[in-house]
Amino acid sequence: MTLFRAIRDGCLGLALLALSASVLAQTPAGDDFQAWLAALRQEAIARGIRAETFDRALAGVQPDPRVIELDRRQPEFLEPFLDYLERRVTARRVEEGRRLLDEHRELLAAVQRRYGIPPHVLVAFWGLETNYGGFMGDFAVPAVLATLAFEPRRSQFFRAQLLDALAVLDEGHVEVTAMKGSWAGAMGHMQFMPSTFRAYAVDADGDGRKDLWGSLHDAFASAANYLSRLGWKADELWGREVRLPENFDWEQARLSLTRPVSAWAAMGVTQADGSPLPNSNLQGAIILPQGYKGPAFLVYGNFNIILNWNRSLSYALAVGLLSDRLRGLPGLQNGQGARHPRLTRQQIIELQRQLDALGFEPGEADGIPGSRTRAAIKAFQRQVGLPVDGYASPELVARVEAQARSRGLLSAAQAPLASEPDTAPTPAPRLQ
Repeated sequence: MTLFRAIRDGCLGLALLALSASVLAQTPAGDDFQAWLAALRQEAIARGIRAETFDRALAGVQPDPRVIELDRRQPEFLEPFLDYLERRVTARRVEEGRRLLDEHRELLAAVQRRYGIPPHVLVAFWGLETNYGGFMGDFAVPAVLATLAFEPRRSQFFRAQLLDALAVLDEGHVEVTAMKGSWAGAMGHMQFMPSTFRAYAVDADGDGRKDLWGSLHDAFASAANYLSRLGWKADELWGREVRLPENFDWEQARLSLTRPVSAWAAMGVTQADGSPLPNSNLQGAIILPQGYKGPAFLVYGNFNIILNWNRSLSYALAVGLLSDRLRGLPGLQNGQGARHPRLTRQQIIELQRQLDALGFEPGEADGIPGSRTRAAIKAFQRQVGLPVDGYASPELVARVEAQARSRGLLSAAQAPLASEPDTAPTPAPRLQ
């Protein structure tokens, strides 16, 4: 479901129109856009794209305020991993995925023989990206890419994507009216960006077109080609849930620290059900997506391949766990007690400001707990004797606030951020 389909009552619709008008007013004038488009047309023609292709794709296009607003939108809530997983790896999605695995088993087997990617892995990506083709996006890709390429914030990246999209059209792989996708220009069953399409899409069914919208053979083979060329190891897992010993050093849990599975086992790490890990020299890292109280995972090289597809740890874990469920493995076994309310972006901004005031240098107070903020949280945790996991939990927010207040960095009248109620509706998942 898109954000705009979720807006159903008139008041919210009027509010959105007002916001869109405000955003559009901040962009350069229409004459500037037409001049920019004319210059782009000359560049496209110089690259070998036919003038008629350019004109069909972008005739009458104007900057779309909806796209600009979506691109500028910062997430109001930071979704905890367990909530993210619960909303995406559902019983219904697992059941439907297993049905589709059976329905397309011959096609998926043929793709596996050529590229080495297991069917349950491909179907997991398919399920996470478009709900098995149920929603591939309804934005006109050339128009949204023109909007984003003209808007200054990430113009260079999206200009290149637009030129690639025009090349895809010029090569005859899809008609202009059928080139639909997400607000950011991701396309087809597997949501390829145009540059990814041009680098990895294949014509697997032999009809002369690389059709990622209407041909599952092309879509599966293209995704498999992408994963294979990124380095997917067919004989390795993506990772597994594990159980950590009580005396585990939480600072050892980071993606950059890898050890052989046998070394983790020697430290007391077991499989999720408590059984021993295999005696293996495969390199793996421990990650804690919801802090030391949440589930723990031992992830391998294939997990990094998933991260190349999408840099979100939560997304990569969801793909891995959905792929496991599709082949009959159980869901999460530990860490369910770590659930907590979502933190708002404003709470994270205040946390960053307070960490900075306390001398821990979290970087810009932008409401996003990136690597510098996590490092600052770890330094704080280390100083006050908390488990050093770098996770921004409500308890951590309260502890930092108490420390800032005790040092006179907050006024007595300032309400505790950790107790701020979570009253906003759950945002619709963003399709990218």
